[in-house]
Amino acid sequence: MSLEMRMIELETRQAFQDDTLQALNDVVVEQAKVIERLQLQVTELIKRHEEMVGQFGSEGDEAPPPHY
Repeated sequence: MSLEMRMIELETRQAFQDDTLQALNDVVVEQAKVIERLQLQVTELIKRHEEMVGQFGSEGDEAPPPHY
């Protein structure tokens, strides 16, 4: 294989690797956005749960039924 052919092969591989890296980076960025959105949703759910527990009391605070 000539030197020129080897250089073309290496440049071609590098171009494909650059495209693959960019595609993977795009996926990672999108996943980071999804994770951030899910963390905000979980935080909001925890806050709402704590408000409901404070409003209605937790089930553990109730006295046991008289037959216990």
